[in-house]
Amino acid sequence: MHLSATGPRPRVLHVTQPVDGGVARVVTDLVRAQLAAGLAVTVACPGGALATGLRTLGADVRHWHATRSPGASLVREVRDLTGLVDEVRPDLVHAHSAKAGLAGRLAVRGRLPTVFQPHAWSFQAVDGLTATLALRWERWGARWASRVVCVSEAERAAGVRAGIDGRWRVIPNGVDPQRCRPAPAGTAPGRPAPAGTSRGGPPALRAVDPAAPLVVCVGRLCRQKGQDVLLEAWHTVVRHVPGARLALVGDGPDRELLRGRAPASVMFAGDVADAVPWLQAADLVVLPSRWEGLALAPLEAMACGRPVVVTDVDGARESLPPALARHCLVPPESPALLAGAVAGLLLDPPLRESLGHQGRRFVLSRHDVRQATEAVADLYRDLIGPWAPAPFTPTEQQRESIHS
Repeated sequence: MHLSATGPRPRVLHVTQPVDGGVARVVTDLVRAQLAAGLAVTVACPGGALATGLRTLGADVRHWHATRSPGASLVREVRDLTGLVDEVRPDLVHAHSAKAGLAGRLAVRGRLPTVFQPHAWSFQAVDGLTATLALRWERWGARWASRVVCVSEAERAAGVRAGIDGRWRVIPNGVDPQRCRPAPAGTAPGRPAPAGTSRGGPPALRAVDPAAPLVVCVGRLCRQKGQDVLLEAWHTVVRHVPGARLALVGDGPDRELLRGRAPASVMFAGDVADAVPWLQAADLVVLPSRWEGLALAPLEAMACGRPVVVTDVDGARESLPPALARHCLVPPESPALLAGAVAGLLLDPPLRESLGHQGRRFVLSRHDVRQATEAVADLYRDLIGPWAPAPFTPTEQQRESIHS
């Protein structure tokens, strides 16, 4: 379907499962930008905080009961999603991550322009027969995707190497530099606070001694994110930096396993509505992933002016400016090298400050969320044609300026 520049506003249906982590953030940013541009936006998802937040933005949210992994419920999930597509009658469907990409493409089967965004390939997350089946599906399902949007060049290259014949578009993830920004002056992390005060932010964060070096790892507690490798490295870190604290921010299937291996200097913050206060308070942010599409956590940390250490895997590598690689990039599955990088930076405050400044400049120039959302809008225009811009509605401040 092609829309004229003066015709009706496009109807976009986003389909997503999971509803947390980086995928939820990307969907939220896209929905916010598309509503502001005047599109009619519907989101099908299993509910939770994501659904509540999207309704607050003004999106039409439809409950789609779907599990995170494929299983016996897939037939019902596809049938339910087919019904939603018939009800909403979108001009374009945008499916996020493996499960929604599977169900969404089966429901639409090329009848409508369909964008599939894997947010890291499903076959990288599993082993054995499951990985083989996931890869076969991605090769087959590519025919039903008008475009496959990869968040990094490495993710696209991995798809090509795997034999997926996609119509590719690389659109790097972006972050909001107004939401993710350095902590206010006078609250810099790693400095002792005046007597009787503590770090700001959530209660768990306020309980951390402001004089203690704080390392933060934000991500789902699962094998992909590599918190088990970080815990193994952490024993060495605290020998070199006594008093250091590690905060694991997030939840997931490996929570209890990780708790059983964690020393007293590690705290589990659980799921948080907003990780920015933790990033702002960190002396160092670490992401020890085994694989990534293009993780948001390092980008958000650098936007907050904080230095990062990430593993040298596809996707994570592209989140760093080349000049920072020598200090901030370590091989995956290498606890000793990870410990050396973390301890070395904790013991070098001037270097951390320099890396934080360099990282923020890089994110502002390459990973502003406005660049990402506009690139997606351009992609939509390629598929369904142009649409009229949203009418200008001045803010209260603008109205005052107009009448003054």
